Amino acid sequence: MKSTDVILQTASLEEIKRGYLKEASNYVCICCGYSTEVGIIYPEDGVLYEAERYIRVHLEKTHGSVFEYLLEQDKAITGLSDVQRGLLAQFYEGKKDAEVQQALGIGSASTIRNHRYMLKEKERQAKIFLALMELLKSKDTHAPAEFVTPVNKPVGQMNRGLFDISDQDRAKVLTKYFSEGTDGMLTTFQMQQKHKFIVLTEIIKRFEPGRTYTEKQVKALLKQVYHDDVEIRRYLVDYGFLGREADGSQYWREVDQVDGAQSSTGAASNGGHSTTVEENKLKKGELERMNRRKELQEQAKEVKIEAGVYQIRNEQNGKVFLDSTPNLKTMNGQKFMLQMGTHLNRSLQAEWNEYGGSAFTIEVVEKLKKQDNPFFDTKDALAKLLQAWMEKLQPYGEQGYHGDSKSS
Repeated sequence: MKSTDVILQTASLEEIKRGYLKEASNYVCICCGYSTEVGIIYPEDGVLYEAERYIRVHLEKTHGSVFEYLLEQDKAITGLSDVQRGLLAQFYEGKKDAEVQQALGIGSASTIRNHRYMLKEKERQAKIFLALMELLKSKDTHAPAEFVTPVNKPVGQMNRGLFDISDQDRAKVLTKYFSEGTDGMLTTFQMQQKHKFIVLTEIIKRFEPGRTYTEKQVKALLKQVYHDDVEIRRYLVDYGFLGREADGSQYWREVDQVDGAQSSTGAASNGGHSTTVEENKLKKGELERMNRRKELQEQAKEVKIEAGVYQIRNEQNGKVFLDSTPNLKTMNGQKFMLQMGTHLNRSLQAEWNEYGGSAFTIEVVEKLKKQDNPFFDTKDALAKLLQAWMEKLQPYGEQGYHGDSKSS
């Protein structure tokens, strides 16, 4: 998983505003690096979500809003003073100048208006600066290379450097969120990323190095930490503290890279250069898991992906919704969107709500036959195939969910 610093460095302005970016077959949160995979359905509070919709749910539940997350960043990242941050937070809430002045206790209403003007000036200057830097890229051959993700560096170690955590910071955070001591329950997990990282480094200590755990054992252990054990487990895995098999059958604590204690202790007891038997076992286990992951990745490449046209038919009245997809394996995502009430076709959604899901059938009407031709355009061929079925079934007006044929 990428660090958020890397993501913010490489994401476009639109991606930062949206809160997530698309990388290959994944949607990645810019706030914490958590990712969802296209074609996978994610359960949350009894509701099933497709990948892109779930990354939005994650953003809202974990970070509140992208605006709030960005505003919490260090001055070195935002370039904002404490006063400017306070003003932006008040403006974001839609408060009037007088209300902002009263809330912050600075100057007068006219002072707040002046601050609004200065912030707009800062925005204008930022646009010009961005344009200048974009134009400079093609000319400045001596510029430093783009920000590159460190290779083979543990996630925990990367984040430790990113957050710059002192012993005082750590003690303060743990006291705040573990009111009954670090062996007790966590009071909340709604906190900024730096605090999450500190809390996770403490929670992972409850797992024994070198031991494997079943999902049931992990659940039981984390239930003693926080009521939402699933969320804690997800973060432990995403941050690289907790490893697991692809099928979720086994979990283990990764070699501890949080503060270097394990590696330094092992070296000290072995003349400062040799490794312990336990460390060798862990390394061997990690190598086996890497090989297993590589094997699964190769298997995934061999999975046949087929494009085609599918229909959603209302068996009660015969009305049809037609669409195409480059990957028919993701077709069931339509069902989950309908179950969530978020389908883009509002007519179909309305009748799904009225008749219930049992009244509908989702099925493939034709798979696209690919040609062994280097000039074969899959996208164009798929569009023509869909159009042919639209003309054949005429799913308009009383026969379907596509409105009037003349306007389609």
